[in-house]
Amino acid sequence: MGSTRRSRGRVADEATAAAVATTPRERALVASCVLAVAALAWGYLVYLERQMAGAMAHEAMMTGMGMAMPWSLADFAFMTSMWAVMMVAMMAPAAAPVLLLVGSARARRGARSRVFVPAFALGYAIVWLGFSVAAALLQWMLHDAALLSPRMAAASPRLTGALLVAAGLYQLLPIKGACLVRCRSPLAFLMTHWRDGAIGALRMGLRHGAWCLGCCWALMGVLFAVGVMNLVAVAALALFILAEKTGPAGVLVARIGGIGLIAAGMAVLVLTA
Repeated sequence: MGSTRRSRGRVADEATAAAVATTPRERALVASCVLAVAALAWGYLVYLERQMAGAMAHEAMMTGMGMAMPWSLADFAFMTSMWAVMMVAMMAPAAAPVLLLVGSARARRGARSRVFVPAFALGYAIVWLGFSVAAALLQWMLHDAALLSPRMAAASPRLTGALLVAAGLYQLLPIKGACLVRCRSPLAFLMTHWRDGAIGALRMGLRHGAWCLGCCWALMGVLFAVGVMNLVAVAALALFILAEKTGPAGVLVARIGGIGLIAAGMAVLVLTA
């Protein structure tokens, strides 16, 4: 027990030092990788949105004729990959601070593993890949139940309003606040959960990714209300998540956003009643 406490105390001291005296080379490398991955993801989403425009128009015509096309396993796999790329585009900027801190702490500790930061990022990505599978499954069910339009948005105002209100309410729940606090304090996370080695980094990434998922999953549900491939909405959500996770008034931003979503949802429900 004593050795564990001493070990964690040493990690805390080293993590604090890493936050103050970061390695410029490490920071530049991690930042450039994050920016490159995010840029590639956004580029693919723009390309995909243009490619899917014709397919969505065709499906709208078929739906109007009462001939909605059911999904196949290939459709599910495609949508899962689409969600995964979208999560990368949305979450990479918000994940940058913790990745930078992990890289700095690794350098400060003199760890030799060159895959430490990639292993942490892999754990983080695995969590969001799991979410992507779940989101694609939900989209499949909504599609088969004719609850989504051909443009992959809620087919009824009631569903749209309910989704917005639900996302807004979650923003105000204590569990959201608890997850957001952990996401906004990566240094505290490293102080209490540091593990050495590539496997340790993977475990840390999984745990931090789980907190991130707990913070943001309900916001992703907004896409079912406004359109899964609505890139304006995707960009707006990405900026909102970045603000609540890294901005100086992130907690307040999260609560204001929640109130705004509830108000928008209620407006949709009342105006279409």
